[in-house]
Amino acid sequence: MSENTVKSRRRFRAHHRGRGAQVFIYLGKLLRMFVYQNDWKVLPMAALIAGLVGMVIRRRMFVNMEGTLMGAFAVVCVCIWNGCFNSIQVICRERDVIKREHRSGMHISSYICSHMLYQLFICIAQVGVTLYVTMLTGVKYDMGTPMITPWFIVDFGISMIMITYASDMLSLWISTLARTTTTAMTIMPFVLIFQLVFSGGMLTLPEWTKSLTPFTISNPGLKVIAAQADTNNRPYATIASMVSKMRDNEIGGTVTLGQVLDLMADEDNPTVAEIRSKEIGKIMTIGEIKEALDSSESFAKLREERIVDDTSVADLLKLVVEADSLQAVRDYDFGLPGFTVGKVIEELLKDDDLQEMLSFQVTKAMTVDDVLKAIDAEGLMEQYKDVQVGGVTTVGEAIDWLSSIDDVQAQRDRSFTLKTTVGKLLDMVGEDKVKTFLEEKAAAASYKAEYENNPSNIIKYWEHLVLFIFGFALLAMITLEFIDKDKR
Repeated sequence: MSENTVKSRRRFRAHHRGRGAQVFIYLGKLLRMFVYQNDWKVLPMAALIAGLVGMVIRRRMFVNMEGTLMGAFAVVCVCIWNGCFNSIQVICRERDVIKREHRSGMHISSYICSHMLYQLFICIAQVGVTLYVTMLTGVKYDMGTPMITPWFIVDFGISMIMITYASDMLSLWISTLARTTTTAMTIMPFVLIFQLVFSGGMLTLPEWTKSLTPFTISNPGLKVIAAQADTNNRPYATIASMVSKMRDNEIGGTVTLGQVLDLMADEDNPTVAEIRSKEIGKIMTIGEIKEALDSSESFAKLREERIVDDTSVADLLKLVVEADSLQAVRDYDFGLPGFTVGKVIEELLKDDDLQEMLSFQVTKAMTVDDVLKAIDAEGLMEQYKDVQVGGVTTVGEAIDWLSSIDDVQAQRDRSFTLKTTVGKLLDMVGEDKVKTFLEEKAAAASYKAEYENNPSNIIKYWEHLVLFIFGFALLAMITLEFIDKDKR
């Protein structure tokens, strides 16, 4: 062997002797590949994926609970997809070159470390592009609360980088196992399905499969994104949407009067208590009652009615109380439950002081209006026009008053069929209040401690992802150390 050949080999080995030096040599090679072998194409692809996902989640994420959880899952999917396809072919496509260089003095640890640095650079760039594009599509990151750094978007970006980087290292390890790029790309769909299905967030898993979720990157990834997005404290909007869609739905059933009275007497029920507290009725004067009667068409027609036989004022009043044709007059109320024209007439007929006036005889030649003039009804009304009658009461007091009437209690078992729409019931109770109540209950039922927005939770998930990153990198390094046993 010539002296020049020996010196040349010594220079070659000296150049590659240090592991640190080899890291930077390979890093330079990878950066050149990024520029000249079109590895930069991963960035526009990340932008395209981010744009599509951003258009879907922009009106939901950070807005309501289910939209935020769906958005968190979508973000994790984007990160895992980007990370997996960054490195799935990088080892297997140059397997022969690695084998040759390893036999000539290359350290596998240096090679893997250079890839770790290079892939970290790619992941950071992809996350930056993803955040920028999703902001352009309308995702409102300013609605989040920072926990670790002073800026929420930095916290959120760190989580995305870790998820992407952990997926990248997983694919790097798979690339060391696969002998060809075809094999690697065949394995990749199964890895993605496993990561997304067994994330433990969006799909309800059988009990026996839940032990698999800690082995997925998507599990801590989804938890950290959901926690940072404060999923637990977002309103549960599906309930409100469902209630609005049901407004025209008809509902009905047979109930008894007793069931209705018992329901409306339940003051422990917040909704019933609120209805019971509503005020009804108003204070009126005799003058206002007169004006209301004068403007009534039914009362005007009554005044023109002729007396069919000799009778008394009391008999006429009884006629008003008993005649079916005068039901509209009897039912006219003055704004207070039970305070109707019919009720007033009944009270007048019972008043002993009025019996002399009530016994006034009228003839069949007179009309009701003639009778009113004869007893000077106008003068009496004018004299007492400022006297106040009625008052303000509540729905609860009116219901309790009805319940105290013996005739009403005797009808407790009487059943009747109700038929109405959801919308009418909502209008009676208050649609916004119903939605708020249901949303609060649904959100409380959907609460998950792992989505709690606090620094300890977030740091715990970050540690889990860091463990994945270095664990898969170590597996890739160990697997590649056996490359010399490859007999190809």
